Amino acid sequence: MPELADAAARLRLRYVVLTSVARDDVADGGASQFAATVTEVRRRLPHAEIEVLTPDFKGDLEALAAILASAPDVFNHNIETVPRLFPRVRAQGGYERSLKLLEQAKRLAPAQITKSGLMVGLGETDEEVRAVLRDLRGAGVDIVTIGQYLRPSRDHAPVARYVTPEGFDRFADAARALGFPTVYSGVFVRSSFNAEEIFHGGPSR
Repeated sequence: MPELADAAARLRLRYVVLTSVARDDVADGGASQFAATVTEVRRRLPHAEIEVLTPDFKGDLEALAAILASAPDVFNHNIETVPRLFPRVRAQGGYERSLKLLEQAKRLAPAQITKSGLMVGLGETDEEVRAVLRDLRGAGVDIVTIGQYLRPSRDHAPVARYVTPEGFDRFADAARALGFPTVYSGVFVRSSFNAEEIFHGGPSR
């Protein structure tokens, strides 16, 4: 999108995160728009680093390949929660489908840095969180973010627990023990929070 690239250029951004709602109304789920925007931002800001935060494209590997061909610096797709809670929290998605998307991203572009994030506080157990971390690392994910779920409205799932800072530290330790190169785990962490610093390996918590 030229308008977005123009805005990024006017702001002289060093790091650009591109995301969207799920675009199931178009055949490729919006993948071509992601790819075109990466290309246009790269043309206008050749030294900027670009991260794409995408939906799952309903598992469409051609859509995934189109985005990877545009060569973003980081491919990000959030797993969001544990398998048991997926039907309630992400009814339109699927845990295995999201995991496969991340795995296929690494298979199609082995040098591509991949990233994923999850929320805690929805009713999962600590062991379920550790199991998700094992799955993500098994899929080759390089960067993982873990943050506290906060209820956006009364129409959303209630908060089941508030994880302590020490609890987030334990999740970070578990992720590092699995071999994640970069981990960011904390109460207010979100997928795009401090994205540039995380990409460069810090702060790692």
